[in-house]
Amino acid sequence: MIERHLKPLLATALGSNPAVVLLGPRQSGKTTLAQEITKTRDSIYLDLETTSDRNRLTDAQAYLEAHENHLVILDEVQRFPDLFQELRGLIDRGRRRGLKAGRFLLLGSASLELLRQSGESLAGRVSYLELTPIHAAEWPAADSELLWLRGGFPESLLARTHTASLRWRHDFIRSYLERDIPQLGPRIAAETLRRFWTMLAHHQGGLLNAASLARSLGVDGKTVAAYMDLMVDLLLVRRLQPWHRNAGKRLIKAPKIYVRDSGLTHALLGIADPEALLAHPVAGGSWEGFVIESLLAVAPLGTEAYFYRTSGGAEIDLLLKLPDGKIWAIEIKRSSAPTLDRGFHHACGDLAPQRRYVVYQGTERYPLQKDVEAIPLRFLTKALAAA
Repeated sequence: MIERHLKPLLATALGSNPAVVLLGPRQSGKTTLAQEITKTRDSIYLDLETTSDRNRLTDAQAYLEAHENHLVILDEVQRFPDLFQELRGLIDRGRRRGLKAGRFLLLGSASLELLRQSGESLAGRVSYLELTPIHAAEWPAADSELLWLRGGFPESLLARTHTASLRWRHDFIRSYLERDIPQLGPRIAAETLRRFWTMLAHHQGGLLNAASLARSLGVDGKTVAAYMDLMVDLLLVRRLQPWHRNAGKRLIKAPKIYVRDSGLTHALLGIADPEALLAHPVAGGSWEGFVIESLLAVAPLGTEAYFYRTSGGAEIDLLLKLPDGKIWAIEIKRSSAPTLDRGFHHACGDLAPQRRYVVYQGTERYPLQKDVEAIPLRFLTKALAAA
């Protein structure tokens, strides 16, 4: 059993909130984590994709009131939007009787839709957490190359062979395109969305050029924006926004785009094994995305993530503004002997970050230059989690 970083945070949230929403893409381990929580308390699990469990909620108020002393876990709850008003009434009535925490755990795989539905009805009654696929802080450092190649979805990562892992990821992509997305409402041809997803993988870590994508797909810019919003909502793509608070510089304003799971990036590009990955032009961008996702998975709640780039060449791969206001500048190098570009120093001169790191593929942390530390990914995840 892989110990998930989010488990203690989830237990704490359930101890202080009547409802907790656990977001995450399909197959990332939400149900497994929820079942781990059930070992510590009386619980009821309902999968709202199954007819039998939906039928139990025909009279939702009566059913849930009968289990008011249980933690009720509702999986894929965004498919049952009418339920949120019922939950609000149950939580408020329970509070008056002293039932203040740990009533409902809501699992969902479409973040914006679930946030909208729950926010409208459960404001002030709910806490939100996101479970990513397995990341570097949860996996042995000696096997980090395997995690990078296969990505963090458990079925892919733990497959017996690279071929079996790649087959699972292809099936996962097809399932999303042909089943999950149509159930959310948008009528988009599966092949069109696959092409769009593949284009994003080819440009992993690049600046978003909506006009170029629109021309390649034969659609307009608004359609590309809608596709992008959908992929971000499904927690499959990340838009890393540019730092915008230094008005004295000519800053790049377009976001950088990453397919969030490195294994899906490689599957979309047909990369099957380590040799093919290292020979592929996307290797650098893929490694950068892998590091960013691992760091953001452990960052303190409320951390803001950006990149910094000016028209003059000053650049930082990842800027983290922590809840205490401190800024960490992080450069990402897929090398065992990293060196720093002049653009990083210029950018640090612009921003004066409190900490400056270069993530590299070695095993030791050491001062690289004045105020800059070379650090393996596993050490930086620990430092960030403790910040």
